[in-house]
Amino acid sequence: MGNLKKTDLATTVNITTTYAGEWAAKYVSCALLKSSTIDDGGVTVMPNVKYKSVISKVSTGDLIADGTCDFDASSSVDLDEVVLAPEEFQVNLQLCKKDFIDTWQGIQMGYSAWNPNGLPTSFADYLVAYVASKVASQNEVNVWQGETGNAGEYDGLETLATCAPAPQKLTGAVLDISNIITQMQLVVDAIPNSLYGSEDLKLYISASAAKLYVRALGGFTATIGAAGTDNRGTQWFNNGSLSFGGIPVFVGRGMSDDFMMAAESSNLFFGTGLMSDYNEVRTIDMSETDGSQNVRIVMRFTAGMAIGCCDDVVTYTGS
Repeated sequence: MGNLKKTDLATTVNITTTYAGEWAAKYVSCALLKSSTIDDGGVTVMPNVKYKSVISKVSTGDLIADGTCDFDASSSVDLDEVVLAPEEFQVNLQLCKKDFIDTWQGIQMGYSAWNPNGLPTSFADYLVAYVASKVASQNEVNVWQGETGNAGEYDGLETLATCAPAPQKLTGAVLDISNIITQMQLVVDAIPNSLYGSEDLKLYISASAAKLYVRALGGFTATIGAAGTDNRGTQWFNNGSLSFGGIPVFVGRGMSDDFMMAAESSNLFFGTGLMSDYNEVRTIDMSETDGSQNVRIVMRFTAGMAIGCCDDVVTYTGS
């Protein structure tokens, strides 16, 4: 067993290898979250925002008036706006090819002392995919829990949703199996009647809360006795869609465990420059530039969130 450690600039490389003959051409990493809130339609994506985008809001008073022979203005029109300004982010890694010479992937770098082939091809391919996936995972958390004052973050929906009206800003208990259905009902009860029934209205809950809800619907609890949904007990759920009181349940994988929100997905905005930036990870061999054996991994993208109309949002925070 060899354990090599190299610290260069801001990137620390730790390589632990066991030589076991021909390389199996496969790396294994931990399971990563995707930016599921974006990928699965939990928010409205606004691409091609270079600097700022203005989201206009229009509201009126009562429009219908009694008929007369004259033209009389029957209402007022109020115009308001929310500015979506994505922030710029980057990923910068630097690896030294020398760290990989003695590993059993080193043959892929070529036999020359110049290591002309860069990083081991298979490792470079894996690293590019890993970095892109890791960024997607962190971005999913930023969509919900991000705070622009923290490095690598922008204001997420949990931060922005504090603008919701007081009656729609609920503070409850820490979610558990005994109260999950009751607390979800509180969120639904606080939804304005004018919003209830909207085709893109969703009840957003965390993965932790979703597990509690699925378990509660399986029965054998004080809330739902017997064997739960379809009398099938814990076998009732097969990773399909969920709903509550006729409202689709959307599982936000980046949400805080005890946070819930009801909103229209058309009222929640994710802004960025080019969506393809999230899939572009560049590897730059520095040997041609400065004669070093370094390889740089670079990624650049922009991201930001906005809520169009706070009056149409209900939040729940467990405490």
